[in-house]
Amino acid sequence: MGDTTTGGSGLVGRETEDGVVRAFLARAADRGDALVVTGDPGVGRTAVLDAAAGTAAATGALVLRAAGVGSETEVGHAGLSQLLLPLLDGPEGPPGGALAAVLGVRPGAPPGPLAVASAVLALVDRAARGRPVLLVVDDLPELDRSSARVLGLVARRLPGRRCGFLAAARTGGDPLPDTGLPRLELGPLDEAASAELLRTRAPALPASVRRRVLDAARGNPLALLELPAVLTGDDGGPVPLPPGTRLHAVFARPVGALPAPTRALLLLAALEGTGDLRALRAAALADGRWSDDGWLDDLAPAERARLVRVDLAAGRVALRHPLTGAAAVELASSGDRRRAHAALARALAGDPERCAGHLAQATLGPDGEAAGLLERAAGRARQRGDGAGAVALLLRAADLTPPGPARARRLAAAAAATVDTTGDLPAVPGMLARARAADPRAGRSPAVAAAAAAHLLHAVGDVGTAHLVLARGAATALDEGPGPAAVADALPTLLLACHLAGREDLWRPFDDALARLGTDVPPVLAVAARTLADPARATRADLGRLDDLVTAVQTDADPVSVVRVAAAAAPAGRLAACRPALRRLAAGGGGSRAAALAARVLLAQDGFAAGRWDEAGHTAAEAVREAGRLGYRLLALPAVHVLALLAAARGDEEAVRSRAGDLAAAAAAHGAGLAVHLAAHARGLAALGRGDYDDAARHLAALGPTGRLAPHAPVALSAALDVVEAAVRTGRRAQAAAHVAALRRAPVSAAAPGPALLLAGAAALVAPEEEARGCFEAALAVPGAQEHPFELARVRLAHGEHLRRARAPGAARGQLAAALEVLERLGATPWAARASAELRATGPSARRTDGGRGPASLTAQEYEIAMLAASGLSNKQIGTRLFLSPRTVGAHLYRAFPKLGVTARAALRDALAGVPTPRPPSER
Repeated sequence: MGDTTTGGSGLVGRETEDGVVRAFLARAADRGDALVVTGDPGVGRTAVLDAAAGTAAATGALVLRAAGVGSETEVGHAGLSQLLLPLLDGPEGPPGGALAAVLGVRPGAPPGPLAVASAVLALVDRAARGRPVLLVVDDLPELDRSSARVLGLVARRLPGRRCGFLAAARTGGDPLPDTGLPRLELGPLDEAASAELLRTRAPALPASVRRRVLDAARGNPLALLELPAVLTGDDGGPVPLPPGTRLHAVFARPVGALPAPTRALLLLAALEGTGDLRALRAAALADGRWSDDGWLDDLAPAERARLVRVDLAAGRVALRHPLTGAAAVELASSGDRRRAHAALARALAGDPERCAGHLAQATLGPDGEAAGLLERAAGRARQRGDGAGAVALLLRAADLTPPGPARARRLAAAAAATVDTTGDLPAVPGMLARARAADPRAGRSPAVAAAAAAHLLHAVGDVGTAHLVLARGAATALDEGPGPAAVADALPTLLLACHLAGREDLWRPFDDALARLGTDVPPVLAVAARTLADPARATRADLGRLDDLVTAVQTDADPVSVVRVAAAAAPAGRLAACRPALRRLAAGGGGSRAAALAARVLLAQDGFAAGRWDEAGHTAAEAVREAGRLGYRLLALPAVHVLALLAAARGDEEAVRSRAGDLAAAAAAHGAGLAVHLAAHARGLAALGRGDYDDAARHLAALGPTGRLAPHAPVALSAALDVVEAAVRTGRRAQAAAHVAALRRAPVSAAAPGPALLLAGAAALVAPEEEARGCFEAALAVPGAQEHPFELARVRLAHGEHLRRARAPGAARGQLAAALEVLERLGATPWAARASAELRATGPSARRTDGGRGPASLTAQEYEIAMLAASGLSNKQIGTRLFLSPRTVGAHLYRAFPKLGVTARAALRDALAGVPTPRPPSER
C-alpha cells in the first residue's frame, strides 16, 4: 500500500473520510490494521472501498476482495473462499492443512474457526513477503456466518503483519459486534457537496428539478446519482423509485417486505410529513383500521428494520430517510393513497391549509369546497414566503374547479405568482392558455391580463404592449365592475410598466384607475404610487404611511410584499431600513427566485448608497447574471445602473461606456425610458469626476431641465447634487439655485438622511459667499449623513475648496484630508485626485520647531481626531463621524498624546490652542 498521500479518492465531499482511509492504508502497509466502514444504505460505503482498493493497488499492494451475497448466507465459508480464491493458483501451490477442507482443495470436515483463522493468517503472511496485502470485504451483513467469524478473528490478529482488513456494513448491521475494530461512519453529504456532485454528474439538470433532487436525496449519494434520470419536473408528486435500479433496491425493497398494516402506517407517516405522533395517531383512527389501543404496535416491524425511529417522549416519528417515505408512497396503490389522504384531511381539519392539501389529493373529480380551501391555502403559503408552494396549490385548485371564470382566475393567479415569485417564466404561457380554454371571456379578465402583461414585461421585454394590455384591462374591469380587488391586483404590474417606460403620459391610466378605486387601493400600492412614481411630489402623509410599511416589513415573510415596500422606500431614502428583510429574502429565496432577484437588485442600490461598494458591485453583477438566467432582464436595469455608477465614481471610463451603453440599448430595444435616465446619471457622474462640467451638464439634462424636478423621473431626485454642481460649475448659478428651491419644496428631501444630505450639500454650493461656510457646516451636521460616505466626502471636498478660496487654508486642510481618506477608501479615484490637488494648493504646512513634538508634528488625521476628542466626543462618536473604528481612533490618540506632551484627554484643549494646522498627507 506504500505511499498513499498523493492524490485523492475523487469522491465528492469525502475529504475527511478519505484522509482517514489513506492513513489506515499507510498503517496497514507498515504494521497491519483493520477498519470497518459503516453507514446507511446508499451513502457510498462501496465507493469508499473501491477508492481504497484502487489506491492500494496503485502503490503495488495485493488486493483481495469479497462481498456478502444474500443467497449464500447459509453456505459455509462461501465468503472466505471468494476472498482467498486468487491465492489458490500461487507459485507455491494450493494451501494445505486447515484451509484445504475449507476451500475445497481436499475433502474432509473443516476445523474450528480459530484453526481456520490461523491458517488464513499463514497464507496471508506468505503472500505478503514481497508486498503488502489488503483484504476488502463489502456487505458484511450478507456474509455467511462461518466466514464472518473467521474474518473477525483474522482482523484482530493483523497487528505486526503487512496486511490490512477493510470492510463495509450498513449501520446497525455489522456481524462483527464483539471484535472492537475501529469504525468509520459515513454520514450524508452536506448541501455544498451534494450540489457539487449533482453539478458534475447532471450538469444540464433544470434548476427546479435540481432543487427537488437535492431535497429528496438529503445528501444520499446514490439518490443524487440516480434521481436525475427519473425526475423531469416539479409536479408536486412523490419521488419515483423505478424498479430495477439500485435506488429501488435500497429503499423500496425493505418497505415492500413489511407487513401490510405496517406499510399502511408508514404511508400515513410519509404523507403526514411533519413527524407529529399525535397527527399520525389521529389519522390512523380516522382511517378506521386501527383502534386507540395498540395502534402503534403495527409500526414495530419498520422500527426493527431501521426504517423509522419513534420517540414517545418527544411525540415524534422520523423516517430514516425521505426516500423511505417515497418508497411507501410508490408501493401503495392509488386507492390506498387516496384513503390515506382522506384520513389525514379528517385528522387535520383544524389546520385548513394542510387539510386542503390532503383533501385535494383524496378527491377525484371537481370539488368546489376543496378548490376554495386550496386557493386560501395558496394565499397563506405566499404570505409565509413559499412561492413555489403557492403556485402548486393554485394549480391543484384549478384542477378541482369546473371550467368557467373561477378556474380561469385560479390559473391566472398561478401564472402571476409564477412571474412574481418562482421565476419559471416558460411555464406561464401554458397556464394562461389553460385559463383561456377554461373561460372564453378570460381575455377580458384583469387577472389574466395582469399575468399576460407581466409575462410580456419580463420574458419578452415589451414595455409598451404590456402597458397597453394592462391599461385597457384595468379600464374595462372598472367599467364592467368585477370588483375592486381584481383591478387592484393588476395595478402593481401597471405601476412597474409605467416606471420602466419613464414617460409622463403613460401614467394617466394608472392614476385614473387609482382614483376610481378610492379607498380600495392596497396600502403598499397607494404609497408606491407616490414615492416610486414621483417622489419629489410625495406628501408628508405619504411618507408617514411609508414609514409604517417599512416598520411592518421587518416581520413580513411575503416576498412580494417585501420587494414592493422596499421598492417604494428606495426613492424616499429609506432603503437602508429594509435591508434586514431584503437580506433574508435574497439569502433564502428558494421557491421565490424572482423575488429574491429583485431583493438583490435593491441590496445593490443600498450598498452603493451606504458606501459598501465592493459588496454592491458583487451583488449587482450577481443580480445581472441571475436576471439573464431567469429572463428578467428589465428587472436588472437598476443593478446595471449601480455597476455604471461604481465605474463612474472610480474613474473607469471604459466600464461607464459599456454599462451606459447597455442601458441605452435596453431603452431602445424595450421602450424602457427609465434606462435613458439611468444611463444619463452614470455618464453625468463620470463627467463630473473627470472635471468635464459641460459634458456633465449635457448628460444630466436628460433628467429634466435644471431648476425643476421633472415629474415621474425618480432618478432626478438621487442625481440632484450632480445636477446642481454641474450647473454651478458651468456658470448657471441662477438655475442651480432654482433647482435647490425645488428640492426644498419636496417633503422627501428632508425626510431621510440621504435626500437631506443631497439638499443641504446642493444648498451650500449655491449659497452666497458669506453664507456658504455655515451652509456647508449645516450639511455636514445632517443627522445620519455618515451613512452616505461618498456624498458626504463630496460635500467635504466642496467645503474644503470653498475654505481654500476664502483664505482659510488650515480649516480647508482638515476638510480636504477627511474627504481624501474616505474617497481613497472607496476607490473613488477621480474625486480623491481632486481632493489631493486641493490639499497641495493650500500651501506648505508649518515646519516643526520643537524637535518633533507639539501640535505641528501631528498628521492631518491625528490633528482632526485630537480636535474632536478635545471637544468632548468619545472614540465611538469620533469613529462614527470619520468612518473609523473606535480602535483606530484610539490608536491615533495614542500616537498624538506624546507629540502633544499630554497624558489625558482633559489636557488636549490647552495643548491644541493656537496651534498651526498639521501637514496634509501628500506632504508627509
